[in-house]
Amino acid sequence: MEAVEGKKKARWILIPLALLFGIAGLFFAIGGLMLLLRGGSAYYGACGIALLVVAWGLLRDRIFVGPLYSGIFTVTLVWAYWEAGSDFWPLFSRIYIFVVAGALLSFALPSSRINAGARPMTMVHIVVGSLLAMAAIGLFMAMFADRGTYNFAAPTAKYPVTRQTEQTDWSSYGNNPQAERFVALDQINRGNVGRLKVAWTYRHGDIPVSPNARGYEDQGTPLQIGNSLYFCTPKNNIVSVDATTGRQRWKALLGSTNKMYVRCRGIAYHDGSKQDPDSAEGSRNPQSADSRVADPSTCVRRILTANSSNGLIAIDADTGKFCLDFGTNGHVDLRQGMGTTPDKDHHPNSAPTLARDLVVVGGYVNDNLNADISSGVVRAYDVRTGELRWAWDAGNPAVTGPSTAQTPYSPGSPNVWSYITYDPSTDLLFLPVGNNSPDLWGGNRDANRDRYSSSVVALRARDGRPVWSYQTVHHDLWDYDMTQPPVLTSFPKDGRLVPAVVFATKSGMFFALDRATGKPLTRVEERPVPAGHLKGEHYAPTQPFSVGLPMLGHPELSEKNMWGMTPFDQLWCRLQFKTVRPNPQLYDPPGLDRQLVLPGSVGGFNWGGISVDKTGHTFFANDLRIGLLLRLAERDTGGHPVPENVKLPMQGTPYYVAEKTPRFLSPLGIPCQEPPFGTISAIDMNTRKVAWSVPAGTTEDVRIFGIRVTLPIPLGLPSIGPSLATQGGLLFLASTLDHYIRAFDSATGKELWKSRLPVGSQGGPISYKSVITGEQFIVISAGGSRDGDATGTNERGDYLIAFKLED
Repeated sequence: MEAVEGKKKARWILIPLALLFGIAGLFFAIGGLMLLLRGGSAYYGACGIALLVVAWGLLRDRIFVGPLYSGIFTVTLVWAYWEAGSDFWPLFSRIYIFVVAGALLSFALPSSRINAGARPMTMVHIVVGSLLAMAAIGLFMAMFADRGTYNFAAPTAKYPVTRQTEQTDWSSYGNNPQAERFVALDQINRGNVGRLKVAWTYRHGDIPVSPNARGYEDQGTPLQIGNSLYFCTPKNNIVSVDATTGRQRWKALLGSTNKMYVRCRGIAYHDGSKQDPDSAEGSRNPQSADSRVADPSTCVRRILTANSSNGLIAIDADTGKFCLDFGTNGHVDLRQGMGTTPDKDHHPNSAPTLARDLVVVGGYVNDNLNADISSGVVRAYDVRTGELRWAWDAGNPAVTGPSTAQTPYSPGSPNVWSYITYDPSTDLLFLPVGNNSPDLWGGNRDANRDRYSSSVVALRARDGRPVWSYQTVHHDLWDYDMTQPPVLTSFPKDGRLVPAVVFATKSGMFFALDRATGKPLTRVEERPVPAGHLKGEHYAPTQPFSVGLPMLGHPELSEKNMWGMTPFDQLWCRLQFKTVRPNPQLYDPPGLDRQLVLPGSVGGFNWGGISVDKTGHTFFANDLRIGLLLRLAERDTGGHPVPENVKLPMQGTPYYVAEKTPRFLSPLGIPCQEPPFGTISAIDMNTRKVAWSVPAGTTEDVRIFGIRVTLPIPLGLPSIGPSLATQGGLLFLASTLDHYIRAFDSATGKELWKSRLPVGSQGGPISYKSVITGEQFIVISAGGSRDGDATGTNERGDYLIAFKLED
């Protein structure tokens, strides 16, 4: 009677374990068979069958269970090492579940053996189970280890700040017109950054709401002038606060009515009391028809911003009132000549650029909707009167001014949605030119559209005429448009410092161009790329590969490189991979078959841009490594041209986008390629090598099935917002998916400090020294993470937060 009771108790232990093995085995067997039929690995199907036998053996109290699982475990270890080598994350995803399952099984097997009438061998199984349990704990702890790449110390903060070199204002989006995002301050430095504490918090009240990554988004970088801080909120309103205390001075309500796509990444500042002695010969147009002179008693200092509802707006920096002498009561309508639906299609989202007495604006144009869509024209206005001074349209070089019947702005032409930089010494503007609309089919593009698409273009500020252009993607069919401010800095070459244009692209490449000529300063190779078969399309036979500088985020794309946090979602990713075009590679052309594109159309590198340590000629870039699934379909001309649920119809072309999944993710919401999924890296311009590269952020605030992970696993996550380099030897970054702002040693990449934010941030940190107290501040906006909706966080806020050293 006692033996029977004991056996019943043992069954309560073994049955749940058998069910777990059975479910795992069934998933592996079915999924593995599907994978095998698609030409994939035979491991999963064989493993699944073996696990089903283990489950049956546990239910039937068979003594072969232990030896069989030992065989499964051994084969799995060998297979995992054969596929992944010693790389931790690929190994972990393949073996961790088996280590945990082995420990549980070892502790349960004595009961199963007693039920089978065999010796329990309790001590042996306890020892084996304990060893496996310790291995599982060790692997779990190893998930939190630092897996950065540290090759050598980057040359940064090579000399201290002096009274003559110390910065006074952060007066442009990128700190200076060259957008280097470098602050010449070192009160906060490597030695004391750990003492940074919150100095003040300001809440502006404009909570961003972004369903499906649209709507209002906080992606702002403030400006600091004297003791005033200026910021544009997610709803395009402008606020001014005391830079030392955070107390609000004024808030200008602009009343934006466009709720579909609202971004205000930055604003511009103009001080009319500081007359530029070169302005008459530089950017001023001698043929200007409007000779109005602004009232010197009003709006001497003005803030300029742009949005799709209200156009280009000038606001008095001292009062927050509209500058009535600018345009019509402070407004210039940017919709004029843009097309039939500019309210829906054209979205100015980056800070205007000041070039002496001009304010220059571009704008984002909706992708893949229609070939007949708003123009990508770039326009320059008089900063005092709002008069249009010139226009440049990549699709129609004859355009020099307002759109007319004879010289209209060309619809769907390459647009400039990111920040334009300016070199006052040469009076040149540097434009990051985007792609044509639609992005994925270019059979209707003429020579001008193809010439300037996905290029950096240098324009003369005085008349808007091109001086040179450099194309990073020929006949771009991947939406690899130029997203970053072309940073103007010095580049070491042949023992001298060359004025250069440095930037990163969506394709994961860095380029350095001579600022005067647009010629590459490092080696660029034109390599053959495959052609496609879409009707009416033509294909570039080669593409430029920047091989003289590092390329980031280009893992091998093969079945064995598919990743998942567990073998289960890894199997799902392998199955998905077997549905796409074989052997995916960069610049595979779009087609009617399903393809995997990595980097995807988000990047690579996106709008945040690079920051530069000018003292040692090192630049820093944060990337994201997320693939997308893409498939086009041919338009049916027989009455039902496009299914009603198609979001990207590409009207005016023979095709529409049947599938465009912007993230190639497993069912857990984890990318299907190996981590890291985003990094922050330092590139030494002297050696042209990566000094260090570390994963950007952790999984602490990621949610899986609505449940917050909470574990700060440093997988490295996508980040888009910009970083900040300081002469104190620090690099600040806050646009990771978790809710932190961090400071890294800019020479070594080691994290020195972090502070938790109320919500995530997409903003760019700035730094300045208070003119009142002499204290250095770090300021960041926090309105919610970039992919908050995609990860289920949906946490949004309205914060400007300032940090300073403890007293």
